[in-house]
Amino acid sequence: MRPLLLLVAATTLIASGCTWVHMAPGASRVRVIAAGTGPAGCEKRGEVEVSVKDRIGPYERNDLRVREELETLARNEAPGLGADTVQPLDAPHDGEQRFAAWRCTRG
Repeated sequence: MRPLLLLVAATTLIASGCTWVHMAPGASRVRVIAAGTGPAGCEKRGEVEVSVKDRIGPYERNDLRVREELETLARNEAPGLGADTVQPLDAPHDGEQRFAAWRCTRG
């Protein structure tokens, strides 16, 4: 029983540090801006809701890692909306977050 418990604990610790979300082509050019008023001179292209696992079994994943993955997912969605900027609309909750998608460059 004890080796199984150690294996589960080790797997959880290793997995909680992993990033499972990878940036899609084109997403690296999408910038993330702070929450608040929409950016001046930009056209709103829509909203996206993204989600990741925020816990593995009874263990919560690192909050910063979850936030980074949510931002990456939002950036991944932006090019499909013709957007080059994303902005959080609310704080992450249970591994989910909403973002506004904006086009701020012309062309």
